[in-house]
Order: sequence, then structure tokens, then C-alpha cells
Amino acid sequence: MAEVIYSSNVKITAGQYIDLLNRSTLGQRRPVSDPERIQKMLDHGNVLVTAWIDDKLVGVSRALTDFSFCCYLSDLAVDEVYQHQGIGKKLVYLTHEVSGPNTMLMLLAAPAATTYYPKIGMERFEHCFYLKRTN
Repeated sequence: MAEVIYSSNVKITAGQYIDLLNRSTLGQRRPVSDPERIQKMLDHGNVLVTAWIDDKLVGVSRALTDFSFCCYLSDLAVDEVYQHQGIGKKLVYLTHEVSGPNTMLMLLAAPAATTYYPKIGMERFEHCFYLKRTN
């Protein structure tokens, strides 16, 4: 495999993100047919870590954090062609690093990914609650 370059200071377009989401399994659970909404997701997240092979975007971690206590990992997407090579794990750990040493990184796993996160060192937490989207 070619070298993977990670960056936490590269902005991407909604089109690039939608393309990656569609090349990953996350495209099934994100509003990829609504570029304006995707752009808002990119604009208002405050941590974005990207993975590149040559000039191709192959992975993204998008998170929201206060940089002092908690970090919510909203999206982790890796191109299906490049999965099982450690890219997702590296994106998670870099996101945690960027959010700050005093933060706790948390996420809601997709049903198909519930066995992945313990494999990369994350602990399961049973006491999560949420309100569903109204739209």
C-alpha cells in the first residue's frame, strides 16, 4: 500500500466528502443527496482529520469538541478499498490527540461497527441516551 498522509489542517469540500461517504459504508447513513446539509456538517464540526493516498481522500474523521473535556466523534469514514489497513484506528487516535489530552472521545456506533471499536481500544459505555432527529 502507498503511504497514507494524515492531516488535521486540510479543509475539504462537500463534494469530496460526499464522494468519500459513498465509497465507505457511512454514505448509507448520511444525507449524501443534500450537499448544503453536508457543507453545514463540515462548517460546524471543529475537528476534521483526513487521510490521503497521493491526491485521493481515503478517510475522514469529523468531530465536535470543547478541547477541554469531551469530544464527540460524529463521522468516521474510510474508503472500502482501503479498510482493514489501520486507517480508521489512526484517524480515531489523531482526532483524540487534536481534541486535547484532557478530553474523553465518545461516539455512537453504527450497528455494523459495534465490534470494531473495542478492537481498537475503545470501551463500551452502556448509559447513552439520545433524541432522534425530527427531520
